[in-house]
Amino acid sequence: MSFLDSILGKKDDKRGDISSVLPQEIFEAGVLELKDIIAPSALKVTPKELNLGEKILRSFFVISYPRFLAEGWFSPIINMDKVFDVSIFIHPIETAKVLRQFQKKVAEVQSQINTREDKGLVRDPMLDVAYQDLESLRDQLQQAQEKLFDVGLYLTIYADKEEDLDKVESEIKSILEAKLVYVKPALFQQEQGFKSTLPLGNDELGVHSKLNSSPLSSLFPFTSFDLTSDKGVLYGVNRHNSSLVLFDRFSLENYNSIMFAKSGSGKSYATKLELLRTLMFDNTDVIVMDPENEYEYLAEAVGGRHFNISLNSEHHINPFDLPLPGPDESGANVLRSNIINLVGLFRLMMGGLSAEEDAIMDRAITETYALKDITADSNFASVEPPLMSDFELVLSGMEGGESLAQRLSKYTKGTWAGFINKPTNIDINKKFIVFSLRDMEDELKPIAMYIVTHYIWNAIRKELKKRLLVIDEAWWMMKSDDTASFLMGLVKRGRKYYLGVATITQDVGDFLKSPYGIPIITNSSIQILLKQSPTTIDLLQTTFNLTDEEKYLLLESDVGEGIFFAGLKHVAIKIIASYTEDQIITSDPSQVLALKQERKDSELEQEHAAKSTTETAASAE
Repeated sequence: MSFLDSILGKKDDKRGDISSVLPQEIFEAGVLELKDIIAPSALKVTPKELNLGEKILRSFFVISYPRFLAEGWFSPIINMDKVFDVSIFIHPIETAKVLRQFQKKVAEVQSQINTREDKGLVRDPMLDVAYQDLESLRDQLQQAQEKLFDVGLYLTIYADKEEDLDKVESEIKSILEAKLVYVKPALFQQEQGFKSTLPLGNDELGVHSKLNSSPLSSLFPFTSFDLTSDKGVLYGVNRHNSSLVLFDRFSLENYNSIMFAKSGSGKSYATKLELLRTLMFDNTDVIVMDPENEYEYLAEAVGGRHFNISLNSEHHINPFDLPLPGPDESGANVLRSNIINLVGLFRLMMGGLSAEEDAIMDRAITETYALKDITADSNFASVEPPLMSDFELVLSGMEGGESLAQRLSKYTKGTWAGFINKPTNIDINKKFIVFSLRDMEDELKPIAMYIVTHYIWNAIRKELKKRLLVIDEAWWMMKSDDTASFLMGLVKRGRKYYLGVATITQDVGDFLKSPYGIPIITNSSIQILLKQSPTTIDLLQTTFNLTDEEKYLLLESDVGEGIFFAGLKHVAIKIIASYTEDQIITSDPSQVLALKQERKDSELEQEHAAKSTTETAASAE
């Protein structure tokens, strides 16, 4: 007989209790089985706990339940981030036998009520409630609406030290007692308690409470937090129960997401992984605002387009371009909306405008369009939109506009003239588009992001398609009220155009200081928090109503780990990529350099092979 057999209850009469079993008996028997190898090195039984190898165990049983059990009352225990075993034993009771007992119990309660009435005593609410409950349950049993069961609920907790065991016990008791569910340790029955929670189906404790079907259904442990659905994108692995976090953002009330993470914690890596999987499995167009040129290789790998937006770039966007009106839009509304957005752009370009200057700008933009014969009744598909230099010309000829025209001249004649004073020459008719702003001067990045997002928004309104817009390092847009307001408009209005906006930022403080920060968060159905800095964690805890455990989880998380919120659910997540995916999306400088060197060596080998083939062919001739 193996040592594990003793633990599992197959006792030898000569050996007695399992606490007396010695490992050397295995060797004396001369037989070593697989069960002996996987069995713990030693077992010690005490009245309060078990020492199983290097672990300490303690078993409990539930002795009392409240009158009502709410749905999901057991889920806080199931989802505790602790090591423990739970066993639920359900023994059906014959209904006919129960009804006979009920008949007697109802008569006893009725007799007590009548006795109190005869003595002129005040009615006892507890007796009245008990009588009503018994009558109600008896009726349900007679009509086969309910059945009665003897239910045993046992828990065994594990720890390395007794102090840790006491802490887990206190935590479990406080959670359950808050719900009026009371547990007791299995004193002098720890061995039986441990065996009862092993996956053997043996109820050796035999401590039962009677529950009918309805409250029993609330006990079932299928309440573990998970975000696994039948379709969607694999975001990562649930760190609590190792289930897959598989989710479709387009199944929520809006399609937006927001991600907060400190620098180097894997936010761009996680985003690129989502985009790659979205392109593989979903018919979704993806557009990326990339301030640090991190998505260029991904665009090349998936056959997308990469536009470099800078002062010396060959790619240009004319902010005066007009989108075609949609099916439910008029030309007047489109023109008015574009004029309002242009006023916001000039307010950003000039560092602010007074109320008088704002009005001058509004009138000048309208006259600039009129200069090109563009009115609300024009066919926007056939018109040639004006340029920034046309606007400067109109502005300089208006009363009060000379100084504004001078301030604008650096965008038309100065060092920044090559940026926005040319016709648009880009086409975003591809599944994956990246706008890189790495080479744009920091002073101009908010302006460039405003212009690019405005251009993207006009393109989105042309045709209703499933799209995802990613705005990386969104704190650039939160620096100005105009860009932040425009971003919030995208987030709020995107759903009508089947657009999801993914906002990513590392500067949590600046983002939340903006009056538009919280509205963007509340309008994002998916929220991802990765590893955080101690300087911002308190602000995040207040904003997302995190518990202290979740707060410390974010502080102690490794790269690619954090908390994933989707709707009302949230889970601890670990983002994992396959080897091939990692080669495409990695942002680690050492890996990027190694990959570039590999590609360079591969190209040299191909050139060498081609050259050798040519020389061989020439010598053969």
